[in-house]
Amino acid sequence: MKEKRITITGGNGFLGRHLVRKMQEQEYKNLSVADLPEYNLTHAEDVKKMYDLTRPDVVIHLAAKVGGIGFNQQNPGTLFYNNIMMGVQLLNEGYLRKIDKFVALGTICAYPKFTPVPFKEEDIWNGYPEETNAPYGLAKKMMLVQSQAYRQQYGFNSIFLLPVNLYGPGDNFDPNSSHVIPALIKKCVDAIDNREEEIIVWGTGKATREFFYVEDAVDAIILATEKYNKSDPINIGAGFEISIKDLVNLIVELTGFMGKVVWDITKPDGQPRRMLDTTKALNEFGFVAKTDFRKGLRKTINWYRAQIGK
Repeated sequence: MKEKRITITGGNGFLGRHLVRKMQEQEYKNLSVADLPEYNLTHAEDVKKMYDLTRPDVVIHLAAKVGGIGFNQQNPGTLFYNNIMMGVQLLNEGYLRKIDKFVALGTICAYPKFTPVPFKEEDIWNGYPEETNAPYGLAKKMMLVQSQAYRQQYGFNSIFLLPVNLYGPGDNFDPNSSHVIPALIKKCVDAIDNREEEIIVWGTGKATREFFYVEDAVDAIILATEKYNKSDPINIGAGFEISIKDLVNLIVELTGFMGKVVWDITKPDGQPRRMLDTTKALNEFGFVAKTDFRKGLRKTINWYRAQIGK
């Protein structure tokens, strides 16, 4: 695999930068990045140009339009269109060009709203996703349908990984589109710097989430790229859950914010519970997450403070 030509879509993004760096460290010799502004992968001509110029043997498709609950509520059409168009065109063009392997990154948002915890891969079709994330989750899940259909009809080797919520250094801290961990870190650090006495957090705090340190996610993707060659979906995650209330308390503690937390219960909680069963990833390609959650949060907070010079 280290000799093959590998193109990483979204390679300039949060996950992509970590993946490129780790693969370079592991002496992968022929890596290319396909990302904005050079390539708009919702456009067929840019997809073809990417394949023409990078000539991949393997494509790892990370590129996605993503955001937190508020962003999903405001942009359901954009999220559906961009994600489905990227996935369907990239995978199809890979098949037409007879590449060796296509690695598709899905999302935990593809799971039904009331999936039993821990989420098992066989439950993925047992209901409709949580409403605020459904357009995004379903658009990404169509890559699973396409992957399985193309393997069945054409023998095309594509795999579909289901990562849980990522976090870590380099995450998106834009308050208009960030996920919960960077949003909370920014709220607490900014409140300390501005000497504010309270922060406002969406929802009731009762929902639970699982969080996956970005470096662990990179290890899982590399192992799956090297060793996994089936179209059955595979969960990749840390295998634990924490309530949003406990997460807020932990981030308040680690940032040193001394003020009050106000819960805006007019805002949605999103999916009630999220935690993956990661047994299949262990059995199929030997992946187990290694990063302690507190340690990962501390690294993320330190990275953000360094970026803003605090």
